[in-house]
Amino acid sequence: MSEEAETVYVGSKPILTYVLAVINAFQRANKVKVLARGRAISSAVDVVEVTRRSFIEDLKIENIEIGTETVGEGDQARNVSTIAITLSKE
Repeated sequence: MSEEAETVYVGSKPILTYVLAVINAFQRANKVKVLARGRAISSAVDVVEVTRRSFIEDLKIENIEIGTETVGEGDQARNVSTIAITLSKE
């Protein structure tokens, strides 16, 4: 298995789509990073919790990073919140 973390980007698809992506990512690596921006942040948290409670019970939340990105240019620029949740198996 790879030492580098696999990445799962969470968007507007159903939660179980991303849960399956996280489970598949753990077959390739020991760490998985779940990333989301804006309104998808709550979905990312749900993905981690559903995965941890229902599918991979020895899942450990290693790190949670929050931040802000500027999206767009000039007058169209706006700030969007971001979250990165790093998971590992114990």
